[in-house]
Amino acid sequence: MSRAAMIDRKSPDEVLIDAAMGGDDQAFRMVVERFMDEVSRTVTGVLGPVPEIDDVVQEVFIKLHRSLPSFRGDASLKTYVVRMAINKSLDALRKRKRSRWMQPWSSEETWDPPSDLSSDAEITGQERNLVLRAAVNRLPESQRAVVVLRLIEDLSTEETAKVLDIPYGTVLSRLKRGLEKLKKDLGNAIDLEQG
Repeated sequence: MSRAAMIDRKSPDEVLIDAAMGGDDQAFRMVVERFMDEVSRTVTGVLGPVPEIDDVVQEVFIKLHRSLPSFRGDASLKTYVVRMAINKSLDALRKRKRSRWMQPWSSEETWDPPSDLSSDAEITGQERNLVLRAAVNRLPESQRAVVVLRLIEDLSTEETAKVLDIPYGTVLSRLKRGLEKLKKDLGNAIDLEQG
């Protein structure tokens, strides 16, 4: 029986990794399909809705392909891939900041909520998402990464600590500070406890 016949979309991560390291392109495509949504959500959560999202997502999977031989399995493949997505996203943020410094008059598409917003009833779901995304984008990088992983990607505190390679307590403190800043920034426009 050939290796290709032994793998399918339900194969465990370890089987797909072994097959991909053995040169099986179909196995790597299955890995990409398995984690595409999580990587895209993570990158979008950190960067916001910007044109370079597709490039960063592609960079994550290129790096994954190159680094598969060094994957030891200390963490789950999901944790490994999401950590790459966070790192590549933070690299893109730093690059964006450098290019903004080089071209200080370039405009970046942002959306600031009207000052008269005061309750959930006054904004639609789409507007609510835009308001929240704008507020998350204003968080410092370290807090933004924790907020995205814990609240958007719904990772546990322990998984978030592994992805970011920081202590458990640091995740808790960054999440607390990030949520405090979001609540202060958003005021009553959005109830964070409901979303």
